[in-house]
Amino acid sequence: MNPDNIDIVLVHTTHSGNIGGVARAMKNMGLTRLTLVAPQGYPAPEATWRAASAADVMENARVVDTLEEAIADCQFVVGTSARERRIPWPVQDARRCAERIAEHSNSERVAILFGREDRGLLNEELQRCNLHCHIPTHEGYQSLNLAMAVQIVAYECRMMQLEDRTDLPEDAEWDTPFATADDMTRFFVHLEETLVDIEFLNPQAPRQLMRRLKRLYNRVRLDEMELNILRGILTETQKTAGRHSD
Repeated sequence: MNPDNIDIVLVHTTHSGNIGGVARAMKNMGLTRLTLVAPQGYPAPEATWRAASAADVMENARVVDTLEEAIADCQFVVGTSARERRIPWPVQDARRCAERIAEHSNSERVAILFGREDRGLLNEELQRCNLHCHIPTHEGYQSLNLAMAVQIVAYECRMMQLEDRTDLPEDAEWDTPFATADDMTRFFVHLEETLVDIEFLNPQAPRQLMRRLKRLYNRVRLDEMELNILRGILTETQKTAGRHSD
């Protein structure tokens, strides 16, 4: 596992003290890359106080306006989720997620997303992820503080590093780099436009088509060459559709 390739991404954090708590949890487990997406009331003294000896992690945090910017150059994205979704997504507990994170971080940029304190990540944000991480809390009290959730995931990553269990067979020695989140965003826009052009997708009644297609492609993970092939197919499909409509 390469901790330098792992970004902890906090999306729309509302309580600045939690940012300091997250920084402390990260440093405890050897993680230093923190990205904040449109945090409210930050910077703030409470964040600095909560960070304690991990103020350097917080001070070096990258602050961006959108999730797209936060994960643009990441190739493997994990979203933490406590809720069941209408369309199931690949989901694993923190320990199994840490195995995947450790493996991919050896050669790829990895982002682990944590959502708002009151409602977590939105469906459209979770649809940008390759994998969902669920922390199976007791049914008697399922609410987790943001810093506690980060601590649990960071701990499991730390254990993977100590055990050096990064030799999982999946994607080993792949011949082409995997597509980044930014590349996939552009692909999904192109795909939707093409499906509308050939009248396979009705934009007035889209149902769940694009959500299911995003789940499909995020589950299998496309490399750069595969993505270029698919983009080429979409372009030629649009050209053919245009000729037939004349």
